[in-house]
Order: sequence, then structure tokens, then C-alpha cells
Amino acid sequence: MEETQIPITGLEELESHLKHIIDEPDTPLNADLFDEVELQLTDSNIPPLIPRLLPNVTQILLTYDKDPAILASLSIKLLRPVQFTQALTLASEDALIQALRSHAPSANILGIAVLEKASRSPGDTAILSIMKGVVQSFVRIWLSTPHVEVGEKATKALGDLLEVDCDKRSSAGIDTRMSGIQLAGTPPGQGLLWRRIFQDRDIYGLIFSLCSFKTVGTEEDQLDERQKSLAQGRLLRILPRLAALDFHTVTHTQFREMEAQYGLQDGDHGLLFFAMVDMVDKQDILMHLNLIDIFIELLGNMSITEVTQTTLDYLATLTKKVAGSDGALYQSLEAISVSPDASPDLVELLVKLSRYQ
Repeated sequence: MEETQIPITGLEELESHLKHIIDEPDTPLNADLFDEVELQLTDSNIPPLIPRLLPNVTQILLTYDKDPAILASLSIKLLRPVQFTQALTLASEDALIQALRSHAPSANILGIAVLEKASRSPGDTAILSIMKGVVQSFVRIWLSTPHVEVGEKATKALGDLLEVDCDKRSSAGIDTRMSGIQLAGTPPGQGLLWRRIFQDRDIYGLIFSLCSFKTVGTEEDQLDERQKSLAQGRLLRILPRLAALDFHTVTHTQFREMEAQYGLQDGDHGLLFFAMVDMVDKQDILMHLNLIDIFIELLGNMSITEVTQTTLDYLATLTKKVAGSDGALYQSLEAISVSPDASPDLVELLVKLSRYQ
């Protein structure tokens, strides 16, 4: 007997319930009915249910003014086998933006779940790159959400999307030993999403505005000090991965005058320099320790790539700038360089950098 022939208890009742909610929006959700059906869903019986349930669930979500956690949970389950382009026929750009801008974390997670589907192929990330409003809303919720689960999911999704979209793989020589990066046999991307984020003034400026202490406040694209630290932590967390994928992009900019507004001087280079040198208040002990860990992770990731002379020069300047004014980081790097348990690749890189002193 085929799996799809096994009846799903409560399915007809749920279909009827969804239609009733569309007709009478004030109808309360029957949580038990949603749970009953969702618990019976499997990879084999989901596909025929998508056209039966998802359009109505999506229609309700667009106007639902209460916590949509129950609707979002069912949607994520139903969307699991759906390709990115198919998902776009079910959820418009405006609907995705609405989900990403929602105050409900369940709606944010649903929106991110749709976007992360684009990481399945370079062609899908190219399509996503065209959707500026969606990408901008994604970057905003990534950095500004107070909800840890949403922030973590967005950080991973953004890293996965940019990895698939990376067009520098043939020259980057990234070692497949790097945790979480699977490049062997994967076609290179077109770099369009990288350009959307790093070469679009609005989106690139949004990252600086949300992460810089020069913009602490409550206005749009500003955050209070507590939320600012969360945003900084998310940016720091993703940079070692991005630097290993496309070092040039995270260390160069087309918007020097804008970067100067956030503290970067002539000769300083890009988002990486801002994050490692100018962004963090080292009086905040937790953020300071986080910065030290991330800087070591950055050097560790770069140590297993093919580092060009230009990259080595940049890393030497950056290390001298950061460690020269940070005794704790300097001591950590010294300890790594003589530790028998340290990565040989990292130790070799530290030796090369020390020759610049």
C-alpha cells in the first residue's frame, strides 16, 4: 500500500477549518487539529497535501494579526520538499517581506525557511539577489531581531546562501577541511548576492548602521545598546566564514565616504576591518572575549586557504592593529604559536605574520 493512501486523521476537518477562517477571519485557530495533522506528515505524504493546504494557510498568514506560530509551523513542514522557485509561486516578495518584518519570531523563521531554500543552487541565489526588498529585510531581521533562535537561523542561512553564490572558488582554493564548507563538485555561483549586499549602498550601509555604536537609538535602522551587541555578535560570527570564501569582498568597498562616517580612515579596508578594529566596545567583557575568539577563528580559517601576498599583507596590518592595542588578544596568539595542540596551519600563518613586526 502506498503511503499516500493511508488516511490522515483530521485532514478533511483541517481543510474545512482553514476555509472557515478565510471566510470568518475572527475564528480562533483549532490548535489541537493543526497538531494532529502536522504530527502525521511525512516526506512521502506531504507532496499531495501541498496544493490542498498551503495556499489557504498562506492566504490566512497574510492577514493574520495574532501570533502565527501554529500556522507557521505547519507551513514550514509543508514547504520542506518545495524548491525555492516553487515557493515563490506560493509566497510573493511582499509576503516574504511581511514575514521578515513581523514582530512574531515564528513568522520570521518561516520567511527565513523560504529564503534558505535558495542555497540549494547558484541559480536560486541569483534569483534571490534580484529581490532587493527581500534581501534588505533579511539583513535587517538578521541583525536586529531580539530573538536568539531567529538570529541564529538567519546567520546560518546567510552564510549558506553566500557560500553557494560565491564566484571565487576556482581561485580561492578553499580547503574542504573547513568545517561546514562543502565545495567539492559544487559549481561556482555568479556572485550576484554578494554584490547585492556589498555593492548596494542601502544594504551595505544598513549593516554599518545596525552594528555601529555611532547610531545607537530607537529610530529605524538604529538599535539600543543591548541589541547593538547582539547585532555585532552576529556580524562577527559570520565574517570568518565569508573571509575564507571571498576575502577581497569583505576587505574592500565602493563606499569609502560612507565607511568614513563609521570611523574607518583612509587606508582602512572594508567591513572586516570595521568589525575587528572599530566596532566593539572592549569595555564590554563578553564582547571583548567574543572578539578575541572570532579573530582567532578568522586566522584559523584563512590558514587553510591559499593566502596570496596581498591577503597576507592585509592580515599582517590587521593583526598588528588589533593585537597591538589588545594585550589579551596578543597573549592568546602568543600562546597558540607555542602550543603543541594548535593547528599547524594556524601556527605557520602566525609565524608569517610575526615577520611583519
